[in-house]
Amino acid sequence: MRFRRESRFPVLVAIVAIVVAMAALYQPRSVAQGGTDPNAAPNPYVMEEDWAQLADGRAWGAAVGVDIDRDGTSVWVFDRCATATDCSESSLAPIQKFDATGRLVTSFGAGMFNYPHGLFVDRDNNIWVSDGRAKNGRGHTVMKFSPQGTLLMTLGRPGVAGEGPDTFNGPSDILVAPSGEIFVADGHGGDTNARIVKLSRDGTFIKAWGQRGSGPGEFDSPHGLAMDSAGRLFVADRSNSRIQIFTQDGEFLEEWRQFGRPSGVFINEDDVLYVADSQSNEQLNPGYRQGIRIGSVTDGTVVAFIPWDETNTLEGVAADDAGHVYAGYTNTLNFRRFVKE
Repeated sequence: MRFRRESRFPVLVAIVAIVVAMAALYQPRSVAQGGTDPNAAPNPYVMEEDWAQLADGRAWGAAVGVDIDRDGTSVWVFDRCATATDCSESSLAPIQKFDATGRLVTSFGAGMFNYPHGLFVDRDNNIWVSDGRAKNGRGHTVMKFSPQGTLLMTLGRPGVAGEGPDTFNGPSDILVAPSGEIFVADGHGGDTNARIVKLSRDGTFIKAWGQRGSGPGEFDSPHGLAMDSAGRLFVADRSNSRIQIFTQDGEFLEEWRQFGRPSGVFINEDDVLYVADSQSNEQLNPGYRQGIRIGSVTDGTVVAFIPWDETNTLEGVAADDAGHVYAGYTNTLNFRRFVKE
């Protein structure tokens, strides 16, 4: 479009006004704006530390993957075989299911993983898990199991890191949409990938989006995935201290910073959002304490906060139909349940 010379100054003023207005509209909704303390939400929960009953003689490993069975009461946990980082030489089964009383119901997956990470239970109660490191011809894969432990599908090329349509590099989490399409948060910081991969229900590559960075649609350790009832995809963009929200085709919608520095994200059927913050401190995310923040996917308001003061520990999070909150810990090797007082 061309403008007459004498009209340039008013046009520039109008353009500046439009840019300012758009910038104001883009500001992420946050309970931390306006001076509100991001740690001030009430904590209506008490901890049940020894709720889960492990097999005799077993100790917890880093319990990084947590999700709820389709029965709404049982809990699945993916841990690192009584260590913080490595299952590669272990005979322990890292995929475990506990019933509503905390009793161990089943376990499987021994000798199949190096670095357990994400876990997701789909609508058919199949168990999806990711292995984030290569060793012994394994790793950099996403695997689908039946509830009884039969391996049904492997995505990625075992032991091979890559950024192509059939490879992953440090896959952190998995989500299966109601349509059956599969989403993988592919990357765990460092030299790994920084993208979201979308595949068909049979594992055929559809598309990928994202690259390393801090802008909209870019990632630095895409660590967790969740989806609300409207079908929006929530990504825990951990090292950028934000949640990014997308359509299922990868269109950027919004970012939220009020839930802290997210490691794990979970959304229940009532659209309540649970976010585990395992890294916030005065250097990485000033003003925020570590813990679990709970809020609404509708307006992003944080309504509850379970604080946790052990550094770099609380990563996995889920909530059952009764509202009990389950937390998986990494460096301190534990798994806990929180119930309302």
